[in-house]
Amino acid sequence: MPVAPSRHPGPVRRLDPILVDRIAAGEVVERPASAVKELVENAIDAGARSIEVTVEGGGRRLIRVVDDGAGMGPEDLALAVERHATSKLPDGDLTRIDTLGFRGEALPSIGAVARLTLTSRTATGETGHSLTVDAGVRGEVRPAPSPRGTRIEVADLFSATPARLKFLKSDRAETAAIAEGLRRLAVAEPGIRLVLRSDGGSPLVFPGESEAGPAALLRRLTAVLGPDFGANAVPLEMAREGFALSGHVGLPSYHRGAANQIHFTVNGRPVRDRLLLGAVRGAYADTMGSDRHPVLALSITCDPAFVDVNVHPAKTEVRFRDASLVRGLIVSAIHEALRRAGARTATTTAARTLEALRGESLPFAEAPATGDRPLQAHTGWGARPATAPPLPRGLPSFGAPGRFPPARDAVSHRSGFEETPQAAFTHDFAPPGADLRQEADPGSPESDNVGDHPLGAARAQLHETYIVAQTRDGLVLVDQHAAHERLVYERLKRERAAGGIARQGLLIPDVVEMAPDDAARLLEAAPDLERLGLTLEAFGSGAVLVREVPAALAGASTRTLVIDILDALVGSGLEEGSLDGDDAGGGPLSRRLDAILSRMSCHGSIRAGRRLRPEEMNALLREMEATPLSGTCNHGRPTFVALKLGDIERLFGRR
Repeated sequence: MPVAPSRHPGPVRRLDPILVDRIAAGEVVERPASAVKELVENAIDAGARSIEVTVEGGGRRLIRVVDDGAGMGPEDLALAVERHATSKLPDGDLTRIDTLGFRGEALPSIGAVARLTLTSRTATGETGHSLTVDAGVRGEVRPAPSPRGTRIEVADLFSATPARLKFLKSDRAETAAIAEGLRRLAVAEPGIRLVLRSDGGSPLVFPGESEAGPAALLRRLTAVLGPDFGANAVPLEMAREGFALSGHVGLPSYHRGAANQIHFTVNGRPVRDRLLLGAVRGAYADTMGSDRHPVLALSITCDPAFVDVNVHPAKTEVRFRDASLVRGLIVSAIHEALRRAGARTATTTAARTLEALRGESLPFAEAPATGDRPLQAHTGWGARPATAPPLPRGLPSFGAPGRFPPARDAVSHRSGFEETPQAAFTHDFAPPGADLRQEADPGSPESDNVGDHPLGAARAQLHETYIVAQTRDGLVLVDQHAAHERLVYERLKRERAAGGIARQGLLIPDVVEMAPDDAARLLEAAPDLERLGLTLEAFGSGAVLVREVPAALAGASTRTLVIDILDALVGSGLEEGSLDGDDAGGGPLSRRLDAILSRMSCHGSIRAGRRLRPEEMNALLREMEATPLSGTCNHGRPTFVALKLGDIERLFGRR
């Protein structure tokens, strides 16, 4: 039977200095990637323009970092391995830190748990000098041949603390962690050449950019984040109250299954901060699924006194003096950039669509690009029911006041191929809902100017769910419900921002029955829901009376709308407090109200199964082109996929 450890270790005593260093090393050097990060940051602070990293055994056997920075003389070399000795706090002011390494812990911590050899020479030095620290025991500084710069070798990492070795992962995993750390530094420093060499793999090389500016930064980001990032990124720049934000953000439909492609730098320091990640999640909340993550690289610049970088031993987290200001800046800037992008979706989706048509499966956001890039594309081949409830009466027309024309009467079923322009679509199906070749006015602009619009002109409707449009050099397939859901959502948000959502009174108020506590939740939020166009009153202990609904949702099922809003209230926590006041900067209130509007918009959208006339389909396409973020619905699903003619020809083996 195991014996419990003693709780009475004895009298207080001073620890051995080497043991102190090994304990402290555990905070700074968690794994080989931590050591590489510290050493490369030191090289960057030394003004290096080229840094080469070599690792063996995942960094256990050897880590070598060679730079062409300022180098160190013999006196500095001896002090560099003393704990809390640094050249990066000249005035000792911890509130104005503008370097990456400032604690003076990296080299002594590494030397306490491994064999550390430093060789360095300054630009004016006649020769270099070398120093070795073996498991905390320091040797003498000796002359050694060396080019300008510094060469650091770390051999047998954690040999002095073998228990730590048991917690390391495989060599492959540790090398991957080192590469990830270098990628983050490459994003922060596009002008520095970074190279990683490892046993059993090709070198990872990021050439230094010789010039500064957005174009050079985008080239470096494309090298780090993948060759498709440049075609799917939107530049961003905004400043507010002493903070400047710049960089590039990926389109909502260009995303990943993990958050490792979100890069932030604060005053040149790569960070992984929960505040910043939360702001990004909020900015993409109504354009991306909850299980997906965007791809972006953003840089925050501010007075060093506005941010505390000394809150974590690994210096990966920061604390801002005004966190809400920074969060609002990020959300507003991303919103503005995505809106400026207009009706765009990821270029990589054409390849995914072709693979899906061939019956092959690829990861959702990581398919190879095809030779001819499509017009902004996104796949939308998911199954839909063949029928759906009819369009609610009174639903506003696209882009203009008025109503949708009534649905066209169903056409009788015809089997076989017939001598009509639509023959190819009629076998075993009801004919498509519309074809401009048959029904469009020959003199109308929509009948022939397909090249004048990015989404082309409608040609047919498949299964009363998908609109087929012809562009100048390809075709577009649109999910009519997903597309209109985004349009209604954006309209409701515009109306709310303009001072109030237009309402329509019900001729006969609807009574919606529910549990008493649910009714109480709705009535508690009734004053705020009225601002969103929904007017509720109490009607007994377990029901509410609906008198007005948003005009954009007129004709929708009142009960379904109210229950869905109740779910949004419970899910967002709105029932916990009043919504008086607004936070236009994208704070909790705006997110909660948008969550309700998102639920509402689904009820005001064209349903799958609704037969549309040609003018309705073309009006939908035109409003999509004029509406930002229309490439995805507010749940993050795609609204359209576009294919170049060349893609289609390859599908049929014509190329």
